[in-house]
Amino acid sequence: MAAMDLDGAESKSLFAQVQFFIVQAEDLQGDSARELAKLLEENGAEEIARTTVANSIPLQDITHIISTTTDFPEYEVANDALKSVVKPDWVKASIAKGRLANPRQYSPDPRLFFSGLVVCCADLPSGDSDAIIGGVLAMGGLYSSPVSKMVTHIVALTMESDKCKTAISKNVKCKYVLPHWFDDCLRLGKRIDESPYCLPDPEILRKRPEDRILETGRQDMLGASSPKPDRLPTPSSSPSANRRQLTIFKGKKVLLSRDLELGSHLLGTIEDLILNGGGMVTGSVYKADIFICHYRESLDYRIASRASKDVGNLAWLYHLITHNAWTSPLRRLLHYPVARQGLPGFSRFRISLSNYNGEARVYLENLAKAAGGEFTKTMKEDNTHLVTAHMVSEKCDAAKEWNIHTVNHLWLEESYAKWQIQTVSHPRYNHFPTRTNLGEVVGLTPVDKKAVEKVFFPHGSDVDPSVDGDDVMRPMTAKPSNATSSRGTNAMTAHPMRSAGSRQDVPSRALQSDGPTPKASKENRRHTEGNAIRTPAPSRFIGHGKENETPSTTGSRSAKDKAVAKLHDLAPDIALFQKERKRVGGVTHGGRKSSEDMVLEINRKRSVSRDEDTDTGADEETRAMKRVKKSKNLAPPSMRLVLSGYKRWVGASKKEGEERARLREMGILIVPDFASCTHLASPHILRTQKFICALAHAPTIISTNFVNDCLSQNKVLEPEDYLLQDTEGEKRMGCKISDSLARAKSNKGQLLRGYSIYCTENIHGGFETYKSIVEVNGGKCLMYRARAGSTATLRAGLDEESDGSEIGTPGYVYLISGTTPEEAKLWPRFRQMIEGMSKHPRVVRHEWMLELALSQKHQWCDTYILTDKDVAITA
Repeated sequence: MAAMDLDGAESKSLFAQVQFFIVQAEDLQGDSARELAKLLEENGAEEIARTTVANSIPLQDITHIISTTTDFPEYEVANDALKSVVKPDWVKASIAKGRLANPRQYSPDPRLFFSGLVVCCADLPSGDSDAIIGGVLAMGGLYSSPVSKMVTHIVALTMESDKCKTAISKNVKCKYVLPHWFDDCLRLGKRIDESPYCLPDPEILRKRPEDRILETGRQDMLGASSPKPDRLPTPSSSPSANRRQLTIFKGKKVLLSRDLELGSHLLGTIEDLILNGGGMVTGSVYKADIFICHYRESLDYRIASRASKDVGNLAWLYHLITHNAWTSPLRRLLHYPVARQGLPGFSRFRISLSNYNGEARVYLENLAKAAGGEFTKTMKEDNTHLVTAHMVSEKCDAAKEWNIHTVNHLWLEESYAKWQIQTVSHPRYNHFPTRTNLGEVVGLTPVDKKAVEKVFFPHGSDVDPSVDGDDVMRPMTAKPSNATSSRGTNAMTAHPMRSAGSRQDVPSRALQSDGPTPKASKENRRHTEGNAIRTPAPSRFIGHGKENETPSTTGSRSAKDKAVAKLHDLAPDIALFQKERKRVGGVTHGGRKSSEDMVLEINRKRSVSRDEDTDTGADEETRAMKRVKKSKNLAPPSMRLVLSGYKRWVGASKKEGEERARLREMGILIVPDFASCTHLASPHILRTQKFICALAHAPTIISTNFVNDCLSQNKVLEPEDYLLQDTEGEKRMGCKISDSLARAKSNKGQLLRGYSIYCTENIHGGFETYKSIVEVNGGKCLMYRARAGSTATLRAGLDEESDGSEIGTPGYVYLISGTTPEEAKLWPRFRQMIEGMSKHPRVVRHEWMLELALSQKHQWCDTYILTDKDVAITA
């Protein structure tokens, strides 16, 4: 009886540490949402209600968000705040296991397209099985070795395998698929329908390649196939409500840009919908929560984008009105403002479509035009690209004959999303699964916000988004008597906005919205230049009259800005050219300076900077220049020496320059770069950056007495007679230096290969010191600040790693930290982030890294771990 009570108590406390919020969606609302909340509460969880401020999710009070989608306003903020966003299946899986399931495996993130799958492999070769398991786990799925009721897919070649028979006998509700399905999904980066791959009679083995493939459509493309819709939609009512009133704009302030070119009647209607839905129409971009515009060029667009406001086009606004449900403007490519000039280099492309139908076809037509290309309904020999959903069509046959690039829609989508023309030779873009119509995965590519930011609204260029201005808003209840006049009042309202670093007022918002396009960036220019390599032969474009068109400008100021921006981009190249011209031999015949010359040149600059106001400094410069000229006749050095802890030249720059030159004449080159050194000289074992980094390259370690004696005797002595002997240091370090060197030779700079190691910003010794130590040993080191916006980058960096594992301790990720209270505040968030990615966090002292690098072997003891007690001692 006690055991039963104990089990019951454990069951009720399963979610004791969970404070959850359920995001209402079409497939999770009403009764289903209430049943899910009841199930969580019965097992110890606590439901948190929305706050009254703009009806937002109270992220500070919750640990988990239950949602079937990532398409809700707070998702990015929740992700940065390390809140777990999971699908409802996570609740059932946790209850079934009797412990909290890994949230990553139940993420609604569309990038983890195998999320929700539990895969079991049956009688496959070990290599194929390992590849499938790795791909499934990387894309959010789970693997089960035995056949259980949790299995959703069994991967097999035939139904005769023992696991397939076991699943049938146990009546396991799963699908039996060929391994080809996983291969095609991973190649495309999208999850396609598994029906053609299902046993016992898979279509991909039964049908011929030339057989007709069924058409497929995407109903959710409605309202997202054009950036400029031709009619205003009617608001739809929620299935659980009996009224048609909008609520999506409740507590939101909306700014409508002049570049929408809306008529007075349509403008008044849209404003009425926003006002009646509880929102506001504002004339200030600083007060706005939502900014609606057509082009990515106005000042208001850049201000709103930098301030992380929701920026979308009219199609996105109509979508919100139609469905009365939130969706991110970045989720669909044509819900985001377009670029007036299109993607650089894309205007030379003539694109035709094949095998796409319905809204998917309209969407791809408009996407090609929005990218700046020319779309043709019929295909001729002068077409450059054919975008097709599969390879069975007359157009595909003609494209082969005419040597026209044949790609799937992912090439077009990702070129537009990343704002860079993608190479057509990439396997991802010319892969066509045998019996799949790729129209089923059209429209799943989101806008790459980072790529768009680099080109269209880089931070710190022309305005300060934090500067506020005067705002004119209509009351939420009053209906405007005249839409035109009221809009005009808002549009012409002047408010002070100051550019970054300036106190001057700028013109009104109405004038700014028609301002010049953003300055051309070096990244943008690089895209244009690089695309020339990937475009078809120039002969294909002769006669189209597009390459020599003069771009339109908005006035002399715009032209001046562009000229200045271009000159600014070329400045580094000009400076380098001028520098190269001054060298003997000029730009084409001068060649690169040798490393010896560079060392002496550095010494010369040091001497000049220290003595620039004295005649002695001028004399030293002259002598240094003579040594540079003389060094050109020297033989290659026999020894490249790194010095660590050498005190002879401290405060004696003149002596240093002379003695370095003498050593170089002997064949001993003092180098600052430990990567190229053959010898390391030190008075004893040190924990300096130079000593530790050089050790990873296994140099010969000698005493600094070698340098002193060579200088005093004016000849090269035998380095083996000066091998470093430091018994006391070795005892303190816990290993012999000879053993460390032997291990370093064996490690070949890969001691930390596959490791993800983070450092706090204020770590003792400086972040760059530990970064160099980690990287010279083959690892990856990132700074951890736990600031909003940086967590996603760290997650992405960690996902790109292999598995961050070491033998015997798989999946450990380390944070090197000090013991200050400020650093200790980062520890809980770091642990939560790493645990959320199915890895094991360790917050460690800096001694762990130093001793590991010095010994050149993995060693561990619990004293490296930092705990709250350590903070209390040092605080």
